[in-house]
Amino acid sequence: MSDLKVTLIQSQLYWEDIAANLRMFDEKINAIPERTEVIVLPEMFSTGFSMESEKLAETMDGSAVQWMKQKAAEKNVIITGSLIIKDGDNYLNRLIWMQPNGVYGVYDKRHLFGYAGEHEHYLPGDKRLIAQVKGWKINLTVCYDLRFPVWARNAFVPETGAPAYDVLINVANWPERRNVAWKTLLQARAIENQCYVIGVNRVGNDGNEIYHSGDSSLIDAMGAIVYQKAHDQDTFTYTLQRSHLDEVRSKLPFLKDADKFQLF
Repeated sequence: MSDLKVTLIQSQLYWEDIAANLRMFDEKINAIPERTEVIVLPEMFSTGFSMESEKLAETMDGSAVQWMKQKAAEKNVIITGSLIIKDGDNYLNRLIWMQPNGVYGVYDKRHLFGYAGEHEHYLPGDKRLIAQVKGWKINLTVCYDLRFPVWARNAFVPETGAPAYDVLINVANWPERRNVAWKTLLQARAIENQCYVIGVNRVGNDGNEIYHSGDSSLIDAMGAIVYQKAHDQDTFTYTLQRSHLDEVRSKLPFLKDADKFQLF
């Protein structure tokens, strides 16, 4: 199984301005100097973390999803990040995993941030999305999901002789005032699930004057910090090494000893 090159884009966001954010990310992606295979954008990357769901929501045929589709095809890359989406009568904080051929998967944020009233404006999801690329299995989550380890729990699958996933991605708008929790939980999820963890957060003030320090991170399967960036906008590309992951899991097969349980 081959290695996987990923790019994290930590950025400021134009508050509730879809067109401006799409132009900005278009420029940032065009400026990536090397070939990459997966690009990770923050939570609600086209608007910022807004509760104006009725005003800002787009359908899956809207401009942001179409931009993801066009950009993924143009660059021959997978692009992922979450958007405010209207699906039928429901509003969703929906992460999209857009492939170069236009085929996509979706994950609707499971844990809505009640402290900010997110549950009053959006419907929670109830299904995980584990995407696959080049043999890598990638568990996709959004912001507040990070606080709930059962939802992220990796499991050893006897039938395949391997864990359920290899990489955990979390896209976020996580404020600086709670950045100790953000950084600690990213490491904890990597250690307990023996996987790479990628957390992509925004930087700067949002429309409510809440400051975000970013602290976007890439953590290896032993919990070591490969990359972490505070305060500044940044684009970081790294190759996830299959040999490292396999070595950690073979020498320290902790997941085989984990408690078994079911989610309801």
